[in-house]
Amino acid sequence: MTFPPRNRAVHPPAAHPPYRTTSLRAPARPLLPMAPSPSETTGPVFGPEVETSDDLTTNFARPGRSAIGPRIVVHGRVADEAGRPVAGALLEVWQANAGGRYRHARDGYLAPLDPDFGGCGRVRTDAEGRYSFLTVQPGAYPWPNGPNAWRPAHIHFSLFGPAFAQRLVTQMYFAGDPLIPLCPIAGAIPDAAALDRLTARLDMDAARPFDALAWRFDVTLRGPAATPTEAP
Repeated sequence: MTFPPRNRAVHPPAAHPPYRTTSLRAPARPLLPMAPSPSETTGPVFGPEVETSDDLTTNFARPGRSAIGPRIVVHGRVADEAGRPVAGALLEVWQANAGGRYRHARDGYLAPLDPDFGGCGRVRTDAEGRYSFLTVQPGAYPWPNGPNAWRPAHIHFSLFGPAFAQRLVTQMYFAGDPLIPLCPIAGAIPDAAALDRLTARLDMDAARPFDALAWRFDVTLRGPAATPTEAP
């Protein structure tokens, strides 16, 4: 199996001065392209023993309880570089709670923790490359990139296709969020069309009446229409 090289004009550069910490970890020399090894083109393969958890509103909740916040369904389709569906892809997601706080020891934001929300889950695509999970709308939060810097609401995605060469770590934004153009992480995406591919669209056809709005986020693992990687 062969894969086209990643289009570096689509993905964020290693050093992006508005995103201040990239200057501390960006490579000092140009990257060297290398042909993928057999292990990168043939695996990993995840069997049915991998546990999934597609309801983030209850997977860490106390018995009879649920996460606090507006409930949303996130769904979409995972495709390869040729637009073919990727069946059995493993998606791991993580996010802040509805107040904009992560359940993490280093998150010092003043927003309260939700005792019934862990903020992470794992799903697999079906035979048509489709996935879906239930969660709560994440909140925006401040971060130490400047005196008044805020991250737009987002959900992180880690995807494993049938080969490690298709590995993708990225994040999904929500259409219409006014913080997106102000965020230097989103701004690290060099192409406006590529940034648009990181923006989920409201999908009322998939909404659950009196329960949850729905957002559609399709992912392409490689090729000219690839979903951009998360900013370094």
